[in-house]
Amino acid sequence: MGVNRFEEEEATAPADILRIDPELERAQIARVRALRARRPEGPWRAALEALESRAREGGNLVPAMVDAVMAWATVGEIANRLRAVFGEHRETLVL
Repeated sequence: MGVNRFEEEEATAPADILRIDPELERAQIARVRALRARRPEGPWRAALEALESRAREGGNLVPAMVDAVMAWATVGEIANRLRAVFGEHRETLVL
């Protein structure tokens, strides 16, 4: 009934896998560690706590996220605070 009508005749090549140069990875880790060592802890901690509080209250997260970024919070630190409130999505397997 036409199920195979639009079947591709040529197999497509698999997508290229992104490979990160280990030296670039080490350099980025060093930059993040240096950032964490030099940022002021008070504003950073307050911004992350405000973000978590806003998430628990159901408020607008964008201003709190901007404040956290301006206080030198990393994406991972922001995401961890949001995971603490909302959890992590797990795909449900449906058979």
